[in-house]
Amino acid sequence: MPLPVPVPPEGVDPAWLPDEAFRPIGSRRTLIRGWGPLARTAHQNVAEACARFGGRVERDASLGPFDLVLELTPGDNSSEAFTYERGDDCTTVTSSGQRGLLYGLFHVVRLGEDAFREERPRETHRPALALRMVDHWDNVAVHPVMGQVERGYAGGSLFWEDGRARWDLDRVLAYGRLLAACGINAVAVNNVNVHAAEARLLTDRIDEVADIAQVLRQYGLRTHLSVTFAAPMVLGGLPGADPLDESVREWWAETTAQVYQAVPDFGGYVVKADSEGQPGPFAYGRSHADGANMLAAALAPHGGTVHWRAFVYDHRQDWRDRTTDRARAAYDHFVPLDGEFAPNAVLQVKHGPMDFQVREPVSPLISAMSHTRLAVELQATQEYTGQQRHVCWLGPMWSEVLRFGPEEGLPLEELVAVSNVGDDPFWTGHPLAQANLYTFGRLAWQPRADPVTILDEWIGLTFPSAPRRLIDGLHSVLDGSWQTYEKYTAPLGVGFMVQPGHHYGPSVDGYEYSPWGTYHFADRDGIGVDRSVATGTGYAGQYAKPWAEVYESAESCPDELLLFFHHVPYGHVLKSGKTVIQHIYDTHFEGVAEVEEAVEVWASLAGLMEPGRHARVAERYQEQLRSAREWRDQINSYFFRKSGVPDERGRRIY
Repeated sequence: MPLPVPVPPEGVDPAWLPDEAFRPIGSRRTLIRGWGPLARTAHQNVAEACARFGGRVERDASLGPFDLVLELTPGDNSSEAFTYERGDDCTTVTSSGQRGLLYGLFHVVRLGEDAFREERPRETHRPALALRMVDHWDNVAVHPVMGQVERGYAGGSLFWEDGRARWDLDRVLAYGRLLAACGINAVAVNNVNVHAAEARLLTDRIDEVADIAQVLRQYGLRTHLSVTFAAPMVLGGLPGADPLDESVREWWAETTAQVYQAVPDFGGYVVKADSEGQPGPFAYGRSHADGANMLAAALAPHGGTVHWRAFVYDHRQDWRDRTTDRARAAYDHFVPLDGEFAPNAVLQVKHGPMDFQVREPVSPLISAMSHTRLAVELQATQEYTGQQRHVCWLGPMWSEVLRFGPEEGLPLEELVAVSNVGDDPFWTGHPLAQANLYTFGRLAWQPRADPVTILDEWIGLTFPSAPRRLIDGLHSVLDGSWQTYEKYTAPLGVGFMVQPGHHYGPSVDGYEYSPWGTYHFADRDGIGVDRSVATGTGYAGQYAKPWAEVYESAESCPDELLLFFHHVPYGHVLKSGKTVIQHIYDTHFEGVAEVEEAVEVWASLAGLMEPGRHARVAERYQEQLRSAREWRDQINSYFFRKSGVPDERGRRIY
């Protein structure tokens, strides 16, 4: 039985697919040819738009006077590619695959009226990456420390409530449409830190996962599940979880077969093992490849994949020890295993070597595993970039990451993002944070796309027929917001100067003497971590040429990463001509000034959008401004007192 076209519950912001975005299609004549579940989904969306705006839609009629034709053609039914063309006053989208047809429909929605204007020769659109997934760090039961959504800043979970799957999944259906509209094709529905309640989703509670999967399937999304490596012990009563133990392997094979009976198109497992206290193969003297391959073997007969996270490091480091470097850890653990992972085992690597800081180098592991399937993991939820209380559009950061290296960019097969969505009426808490999720989906489809063009798409879909003043205002507050956040927080590649635990707000020494390996090493003479080969931890040597040579020397290292790679005096002169200490002072004052300007720009946009949305952003801007001033004053005062060097411009530093 097909589900109805999703309508967000009353009071929920429609994000980037309001009814008005479908007017160009809904006011015209559309023919849909071909059958299948996603062709039916496409038909339902078009029919709903036609009922609202006066157009009409037909199924499998003879070709006639139609403005739009969506057609399934013979061929690969799993294809996500589609063709688009316009001629003889008709726009035509064809695909041999169900998903491709649905993505083609949303391509027309993005184009709006332009889809029905001048003639366009046939063009083929296909995703550059096969898997484009969002991982939800959602807990079934509310965790006493992390709450319902770990690192979640948009309310509770979309999927889970009161310890079980939500009985009303209408909003999950609406979410599925939002994801499909930007090209995302997979969702992991629970936290990678798998607690007791979440562990049971694999076995006696798999029916709840099946209910969610049935809804997401309507928009071509495959459901994935985070599992604990210790599941054979926790759920199966076995004495251990040794990946080479035949009884353990049989347990996983039998359990996985039962998962596929409940969810025939199940995507696979996401695993965090031997990381931050999570169980893994190390307890049995086995490697990460041994652990991943055991799960891969259980999934392989069903076409599933295991995503094995590479976020593995010593989180009980002695802060006195300057030879141990958290940044090195993923490379040191996994590069020796290159070529040992099964074909359906994917190593999921954070884009930077640390932990989603506002500025990090690209992880050298990504380019060093040429015989292993890789997924690069981004973080849409703004754990270290303002927690959706601050405007911080991450498109430019992600684009820099994806374009790193040779001309063709990083060697990618898959892209994953930690979701920033919850049950908040505005989906992402901060309405403008919706742009991050949309941008992720579009960059996952085409990693070398211009992020500003993608932002234009999001604005056009979210605010159809927006006046020029609104479009310009949105660009004004979003385009440079990542750099603005960087200016008033962490300078020149230093990270983790945040309040421990919740990670919001400044605390320069909050992690400096902790076991987490997140140090800045500021003293009276200088600041930064020496990661050179010659005198430091050797991390710079994990890169191939020319980057190893660029990062090795403080003279050639890019300014924005200087303190990540080098410990330098406060008087060290940057390529900008400023000293390090003056750069710290100047950027922190500039960052606050830019937030003050953004507050004024946003106030000027009142009346150009729905009042509730404008009010929510205005409220968040007041907190952002307060926080930016706090960051400025604490960072500048700390380094003034540490260095003893005054601001050459004589501004007030406490």
